[in-house]
Amino acid sequence: MTPHPADYLKQLGETGEGPHDIAMAALMLSAMDHGNQPLGSYVSHLSEIADAARGEARLASHAEDGAKSLSALMVGRFGYDGDRVSFDDPLNADFMSVIDRRRGLPVALGILYIHAARAAGYEAQGLNTSGHFLLRIAVPGSEALIDPFNGGAALDREKLGAPPGMGSQAVEDVRLSEPVSDTEVLLRLINNIKIRALNLGERVRALEIARRMVMIAPRRPDLWLELARLNEVTGALGAARKAYESCLDIAKSGAPLHNEAAIALSSLKRRLN
Repeated sequence: MTPHPADYLKQLGETGEGPHDIAMAALMLSAMDHGNQPLGSYVSHLSEIADAARGEARLASHAEDGAKSLSALMVGRFGYDGDRVSFDDPLNADFMSVIDRRRGLPVALGILYIHAARAAGYEAQGLNTSGHFLLRIAVPGSEALIDPFNGGAALDREKLGAPPGMGSQAVEDVRLSEPVSDTEVLLRLINNIKIRALNLGERVRALEIARRMVMIAPRRPDLWLELARLNEVTGALGAARKAYESCLDIAKSGAPLHNEAAIALSSLKRRLN
């Protein structure tokens, strides 16, 4: 039986930064926006990807071969690719819509690649690159970088040239980038939705996404501070106060973020009195 999305995500947040069943977590985040829509077909699709990846893994003994097999699987068999026509469409960060359309943002597609790579037995992690999402897969003795937005292209870290859409600074970012946690990847996914909502002036929508971010990463004070601010600007002052207090409980005393939250909370209390 598929768990309730909110229960699943709360439990995920309590377990820490991962590794998680990252594709299932992304599906649960998406399900929060789809009411009671059945998830069975999506869960089955993820299982189909995993089964196919396990079958392909028998043919790859080197990470570069693994990267090529993942590309053939995700692009050739399942038809996934980056959405270059309507890149800023919020559907590109909505995991259920990404599966339906076989199109999405780099990070959404990257989650599917990570899911497939891990099923195949590879180590797989997202990379802390700015402006573009890449992932690293590794097998004993070798590793490869994959660009999920551009057909799963394998990039050579040592002979790296800019893939489509990436400038020289992005290339340097890839060389210097470090792996990030699964929770960080999930936050990056839904932060795209929050940013688009803020750009459109949809503060209530942004607030809802901020709540989800805190749900899956409850130990991050910066997320509590952002949640507090959004509660405050939407008039939910009681909730804002609690979020500021949560930030102060977690943030290191004397740190800039702790001081910022303390000042904001003091100002809010004066408004409430």
